[in-house]
Amino acid sequence: MFVKVCGLKTFEQIDHAVSLGYDAVGFVMHKPSKRYVDAERVLELIKYADKRIKTFVVGVSYGEVKDAAHLADYVQVSEPVAIPNLAYASDKDEQDVSCALFVYDASRGSGIYKGFPEWLDTYRDKLLISGGLNPENVAEAVKSVRPFGADVSSGVEKNGVKDYELMKKFIDAVRGADR
Repeated sequence: MFVKVCGLKTFEQIDHAVSLGYDAVGFVMHKPSKRYVDAERVLELIKYADKRIKTFVVGVSYGEVKDAAHLADYVQVSEPVAIPNLAYASDKDEQDVSCALFVYDASRGSGIYKGFPEWLDTYRDKLLISGGLNPENVAEAVKSVRPFGADVSSGVEKNGVKDYELMKKFIDAVRGADR
């Protein structure tokens, strides 16, 4: 199962994700987010992660991520954009949108777990579930939805900072549920 940790800001956090076996890291380029990283820093982080782990640039619109999109493995935005590496983020069933990955966040960025609707079965082969996931609830979510992958951000933070032990507990829970 594909596992992504989002909202990273430092080389050390990338190193933790790599050492724990995460498949991808995400860098938030949406200015209102407390996890925001500017384009210059995102380019440094992507270069640092290169060939060690997949990278996502994350925003609401393509305009927010365009300055770093050319280096990222995936572009995660909430608008349909005609690019081959689109990770389309939505909480609606939008089968007419062509995307490499479909990121479903029921919490709409709030970090509050709300469960997942049955229509997500349609997207299973490219579905990343997110929204309020943490080490305590991710195994149940993975077992019930059987997605392609899981995505976490605030669920592995202590005092607003990524925590190595929580990151480890999260990926261990995902891997255990995926067996």
